[in-house]
Amino acid sequence: MSWNIGQQVNSAPTGSTENPDKIDIADLAEPVLTDLQKQTMAWADANPVSLTEKALLEAARQATGLSDFGDQGFRQHMAKWIESTDADTELSALGRIGVFGAMLRNLTVRLRIEDMVRRFPEILDIEIDRPIIIAGLPRSGTTYLQNFLGADPRLRALPYWEAIRPVPGPEERCMYGEEDPRRARCAADWAQQDALLPYVKAIHEFAPDHISEDIELQTPEFGSYHLDWLTHAVVWRDHYFQMDHRPVYRYLRKCLQVLTFLTGRKRWLLKCPQHMEQLSVVNEIFPDATIVINHRDPVASIQSAITGVAYSSRVTRTRVRPDRIAEYWIDRYERLLRACVRDRDALDPARTVDVYFHELMQFPMEIVGDIYAKADLPLGDGMRQWMTDALTHHPRGKNGQIVYDLRRDFKLEPDDIRRRFGFYFERFGVKAEVK
Repeated sequence: MSWNIGQQVNSAPTGSTENPDKIDIADLAEPVLTDLQKQTMAWADANPVSLTEKALLEAARQATGLSDFGDQGFRQHMAKWIESTDADTELSALGRIGVFGAMLRNLTVRLRIEDMVRRFPEILDIEIDRPIIIAGLPRSGTTYLQNFLGADPRLRALPYWEAIRPVPGPEERCMYGEEDPRRARCAADWAQQDALLPYVKAIHEFAPDHISEDIELQTPEFGSYHLDWLTHAVVWRDHYFQMDHRPVYRYLRKCLQVLTFLTGRKRWLLKCPQHMEQLSVVNEIFPDATIVINHRDPVASIQSAITGVAYSSRVTRTRVRPDRIAEYWIDRYERLLRACVRDRDALDPARTVDVYFHELMQFPMEIVGDIYAKADLPLGDGMRQWMTDALTHHPRGKNGQIVYDLRRDFKLEPDDIRRRFGFYFERFGVKAEVK
């Protein structure tokens, strides 16, 4: 069966959970747009956004009725987001709207976080007690592992709908038993994105109840690598590697304090790939955390990342350049993993667990047992059964499995990429997967 965007390898419909399809996106370099994609891009061209600091700050004030953004240090980073986006001359009008929307959302989150702390200053006294923090490359089993641990009622994970709107506005409050308006809004946004780019969910799901990365709670400080996923962010990337990341992680902690105040005290379960390059900062800001580091053949992660970026580029860019995407992200991964190798041995071994993808897939409960031992959490038979049951509702590949072809789509040999990461294979017992 042929499709406008890609080629369906099996005959079952996309998204089947009983027999998930192999999805081969055969037109990455020269995309064939659907009517909806064409219409959406045409609408964006006719409705350009003003991506300026003044326009963004005023829009956030208008959206919330608030004006206090707290400490102004975030503004230098926000200015670099804008400068970097403006420097990306091949970003489409729709891509610019996406950046504007992300920046506006994070500014409104910041206004509401600061408003909560102003009205309830005791929030800053809340202790974030012994969180479990997962670091690991995308597609290294971090979500799989987090779904295990998230079944534990003693732990507090972060659903995507709450991560992107952690504090409800006055119009978003709901009665007990009703759906939170923030979740309903997130579901509507996800349905719209899914209609526009239906294969995104097979690469990285953004459904409302999907456990989120805590990058969403770093971005109100405009210090995360979130912009890298939205644009060709050379200006931002270079600024990112020169900045002090401690304020970013302090703001993450402040967001967790606000959420704890709103929803009750539990041990936090966090996850973000970015933590791999900020291990010393994570350790400083969360000194009693159990840090879990997932490891996998970086080529397996890179092929997923660059395929996803190339696929989304059909609407976010005026031109899709797979070679440029690959060059950017291979370099980005190398920087991240060199930082991980540099800082890993400075962590307290009593609070740190290295998890290898091939072992996690074979012996998941043994891995969980190791983590719980380091985290000083008992793991009884009942908890093991809960965790096992949780995975039946979150099977890997439930939204279909993307066919990755580095040679066809990016003109790259897996072994050539892997040679860039010899330092990582020498330090960790990672097995090569992609041939």
